[in-house]
Amino acid sequence: MADGTHSARQTLYICLAIVIAIVFAIMAPTFAMKFHLGGEVFLNLLKMMVVPLVMSSVMCGILGMGDVRKLGKPGLYTVLYYLCTTVLAVVVGLVVVNIIRPGVGTVSEEARAEIEGEGSATGDVIYEYLSSQVNLPKEQVAEFFGAAEQTEPSIGMILENLVTSLFTDNLFAAASETNLLPLIVFSIIFAGMLTTLGENVDALKTGIEQINHALMAFVMLLMKIAPLGIFCLVTARFGEAQHEGELVQVIQQTGWYMMTVLTGLGLHALVTLPLLFWIFTKRNPYKFLWQMSRAVLTAFSTASSSATLPVTMDCAEKEAGVSERSANFVLPLGATINMDGTALYEAAAAIFIAQVIGMDLTFMQQVTIAMTATLAAVGAAGIPEAGLVTMLIVLNAVGLPVEYVALILSVDWLLDRFRTAVNTFGDACGAGIIDTNFASEMGGSESA
Repeated sequence: MADGTHSARQTLYICLAIVIAIVFAIMAPTFAMKFHLGGEVFLNLLKMMVVPLVMSSVMCGILGMGDVRKLGKPGLYTVLYYLCTTVLAVVVGLVVVNIIRPGVGTVSEEARAEIEGEGSATGDVIYEYLSSQVNLPKEQVAEFFGAAEQTEPSIGMILENLVTSLFTDNLFAAASETNLLPLIVFSIIFAGMLTTLGENVDALKTGIEQINHALMAFVMLLMKIAPLGIFCLVTARFGEAQHEGELVQVIQQTGWYMMTVLTGLGLHALVTLPLLFWIFTKRNPYKFLWQMSRAVLTAFSTASSSATLPVTMDCAEKEAGVSERSANFVLPLGATINMDGTALYEAAAAIFIAQVIGMDLTFMQQVTIAMTATLAAVGAAGIPEAGLVTMLIVLNAVGLPVEYVALILSVDWLLDRFRTAVNTFGDACGAGIIDTNFASEMGGSESA
């Protein structure tokens, strides 16, 4: 009871921190921007935990099964769940954007001519913008997404990158770039091998479990300063937008588009995911959402599902009653490949751009957008605004002009926070569903 009261109190503090941060940024944007350093320190502390926590937690999850062959069914259903929810998110996005039609009549002919005139530099502008958000060189951002500056990304390219990204020739390089997929693959194979070596590696197994336990204790320590760190993150970013005169202007210019995306995200997070969660677990999904609220709010604040992963795992185990083994395996995988909010956003944005230019998409073209958005979202990195770059893939798939991404560039940073929150909740629902239905295969229940 004491832990639940403490958790509820901390969730309330985080909510207040976000509200106060936004109000403060609007009233004193210049001063709010000075909190940027505090936000960066908090975000870096979270990111610092990601690589060791992912590797140790995945290994613990595999070791806890005892027999690596037990991974088969839970692993398969985890991937299927994430794929299905991503497809459902895309469908919700397409339905909402076709009903509201936010792009019809929102851009003047003069504005369209200006956008099309600047089309040749659009790809460069997008990489430049994303580079500023993640503090990486523009060339490295372009290379990360498998696209040279002169090359338009294609669906074939993203599929090739997905396969090659499962493996790395240098674990330390992958760790330094927070490239989680090859680290997860290595951790699964290495821990699976350890389960076959008997007593000879008992000390190593114990060491891995102790490292994971210590890292989770460090996460608990970070949570004590979470409201302050989140305040700094949110007020600095909103203050920057207000200082540049973007905040109110952006909402006015893209209000219908924002409302469409937020409606779709809301339906997926509050209807689709809860319905699936209730069907497969028979638990109250909204109580589960409250139990995961700290992670969802942190995802909104950091705009990074990877950086939020330590908090997501802590909430799932300590508050939502998900067994440690299920959380250790399912959540790191979800933070890497499950991007419901990103897929929904990309599908909605593609239709929005088609409506702006007056292009009537056929049913098959919209199906193509749905399929491409699903695959592109899986290939999106767990970093802020990665979906903006994979958006190019979706647009190219149906021949939409990529220069119109400029229309949504100014509001992407804000919507990114909402879609990251949806991604994180989707990860948590997956952990709860897999834990309920495959507890025996995952090594038994260890609910908090």
